[in-house]
Parts: sequence; structure tokens; C-alpha cells
Amino acid sequence: MLKVMIVDEVAERAELLQAVLVKSGYEVIAYVTSTFDLYRQVGALCPDIIIIDTDSPDRDTLEHLCVVSSDEPRPVVMFTHDGDVEKIRAATRAGVNAYVVDGMSAARIGPIINAAVARFEQFQALKRELEDSESRLADRKVIERAKGILMKSHSLTEEEAYRAMRKQAMESNHRLSQVAQQVIAMAGLLLT
Repeated sequence: MLKVMIVDEVAERAELLQAVLVKSGYEVIAYVTSTFDLYRQVGALCPDIIIIDTDSPDRDTLEHLCVVSSDEPRPVVMFTHDGDVEKIRAATRAGVNAYVVDGMSAARIGPIINAAVARFEQFQALKRELEDSESRLADRKVIERAKGILMKSHSLTEEEAYRAMRKQAMESNHRLSQVAQQVIAMAGLLLT
């Protein structure tokens, strides 16, 4: 059972949405009237998904969503009456996973939420993959730089420098990139 946070400035509309969600098997853990304090509320309540119902997403709402998406990422569904292409793009950049115009019917809620969660999970997986690739590339650069320092300072071949760092990494139970950073730091100390 997914825990849902509803954001809607219109109480009657939020009550309708809450009734549909509960009937569809979701647990509504919070209802807020504004995105003003959304970051703190998401951190405190830990909803599984955020559903925003608005006539049109304004700049403040999208900015608050950007902060949440950056630090407390969650799937976000936005129901709205505004089909403007630029608003859709801005909402997507802010972290909205499903932007639904004029279409909040009880029969569609489940599939919309499922699609938003799937899209969110796919985006998070791609984000982790990119971060891992960037980290491996950064590690590789550090290792290459450290090898160069060892080759120059100890007249080693590239293979000898690599083996020396690898041996040190195994003996000290550190990653190779950590040993490489130590080599670079020590070279910096010796040059000052």
C-alpha cells in the first residue's frame, strides 16, 4: 500500500481525490494546501508518492518540487487543467513523473500512479548509473595521475607504478583510487 501525500489548495477537490485514492487502496498520510513547506513535510512524513492537484503549476510550486526532487526524490503526479507545452516541460524538469491534464477519474488513478512510479524508478536507475560512471571516470583520472607521479619520481614503468599502488591498496585494505589520492597528496606535500 503506497503512502500518498496530497497537495491541493482547494479543500473540496482534495477531499474528492482522497476518497478516490482510499477507495483504490492507497493510504493518504497527509494533505497540504501549499508546496511552500513541501521539503520539510516530505522529509518528516516520507510519503511514497506526491500527488499535486492544481489549476496551473506556478513558478513557486515548481521551485519547491525541484528542491524535493534533488534532496528527497519521490514519484510526483500532477493533475492540472493547464496543457501549455512550456508548463509541461518545466514541470517535468522539476521532477513531475506524470503530468495529467483534465483527467482525474477514479478508473485512471491506479494506472497513472503505476506509470509515474515506474518512470521515477527508471529515472533513478539511470541517475545512479550516470553517477557510477562519473565516479569510475574520476577514479581513473586520479589513478593515472598517481601513476605518472610514481613513474617520474621513482623511474618506474607504468606497469610497475600500477602494481605498486595495487599492492599498497591490498595491504592497507583501501580502494586503488584512495591509494592514488594518497600518492598525489604526498607528492603535493613534498613539493611545498
